[in-house]
Parts: sequence; structure tokens; C-alpha cells
Amino acid sequence: MKKLTFSFLVIALIAFLSPLKAQSSKAQEIIKKNINEMVTDVERTSNPIEKRKVLNKTFDKFITTIERVEKMESVSADDKAGLNDFKASFVEKKNELNGLNGFAKVPDNQLNNYANFVQQNFEQADRIVTVSLTTVLLIVLILLLL
Repeated sequence: MKKLTFSFLVIALIAFLSPLKAQSSKAQEIIKKNINEMVTDVERTSNPIEKRKVLNKTFDKFITTIERVEKMESVSADDKAGLNDFKASFVEKKNELNGLNGFAKVPDNQLNNYANFVQQNFEQADRIVTVSLTTVLLIVLILLLL
């Protein structure tokens, strides 16, 4: 009888975790989609000033979103630390783009390459796995509202 009960518990746990993993993957895809749209917009634009605006706007959108989620009381301390790291990576990319805080400004003729670099950096690093599913979903929700 114990084996049967244990088997049902394992099946129930798998059934419960599978949709959570699917939601997490979908949330990560939405974040990656936002970054991909940034790259597409940068590549479509010929004016370097407009390219910088697109990049800055995207970085600001993510930074603002993460700051809003960080302020929520329901977000755990561990998630806040993960969010802080995630936000810091966007702040660093923005500083690099604009030549702030010791970075050399990305040259106008390199903005398309920079946008692609940012995309690859976030996709390869899979930075958003350090926060819980609930927090990732909050990020996505706020991103969609901005």
C-alpha cells in the first residue's frame, strides 16, 4: 500500500511541476522576444540616433520592470538578489552603449552588432533562471503592460 501511495504522490508531483516548467519556459521566451524585437528595430533603423533610442528604451523598459518587481513585498530576498543581478546587466549594457561609468561609447557603425551582442549575451547566459517562476511571471506581466 505504501508503494502505491508513494507512486501516486510522485505522479502528482510530476503533473504539478510540468505546467510550471512550461510557464517558466514561456515567460523566458517572452523576455527573449522583447530583446529580439529590439534587435529587429535597431537593424531596420538607419539613423544611429534612432538606433540608440531603441536600445536605451529597451534597457529602460527592463530596468523599470525589474525595479517594480523588486519593490513588491511578495518577492523573496533570494529573488530580489537575482533580480538585482539581472537589472545590473541591463544597466551595464546601457552604460556601455552610452559610454558611461568607464565604458567607451559604442560607435555608431557598431550599433547593429551591439544589439546582436546583447541578444546573444542574454540568451546564452540564461540570466532569468536565478529567480522563481512567480517572479519571472511578474516581470513578463509588467513588460507586457509597458
